[in-house]
Amino acid sequence: MNLIRRRPSALDIFDLDRFDRFIERFFEDTAEDVKVPAVDIREEKDKYVIEAELPGLTEKDVEVKVENNVLTISSKKEETKEESKKGYIRKERKSFSFTRSFSLPENTDVDKITAHFKNGILNIEVPKAPESQPKIIEVKGEK
Repeated sequence: MNLIRRRPSALDIFDLDRFDRFIERFFEDTAEDVKVPAVDIREEKDKYVIEAELPGLTEKDVEVKVENNVLTISSKKEETKEESKKGYIRKERKSFSFTRSFSLPENTDVDKITAHFKNGILNIEVPKAPESQPKIIEVKGEK
């Protein structure tokens, strides 16, 4: 058996797969820009309550609308940041948007929907229509 001395080339030392993954991650969109807010929905006796977590936004950044019994929460926010020093100018733009839609049950009163925003939480109350509320019928005895 003969041993052959071999000198490693630059390609043997350099991990091409690792380099490819680095390049792919560098050009990927950031995950922050495509997140959808967490939403909790609960039913109460006389209404439905929708709570959406919207950190970093204000009531001016959020739009709530109802069309054809579909409630839609959406936001589009754009920021521009410019910095200049020692002859260099850096200008960055960041945009964020989302849309969430929910089909409302037939027993809702869409004309009385309210929305409140506080501490990054959007709270939407969707009242049930009065005719859909349980009605207690009095049982009378015989005369």
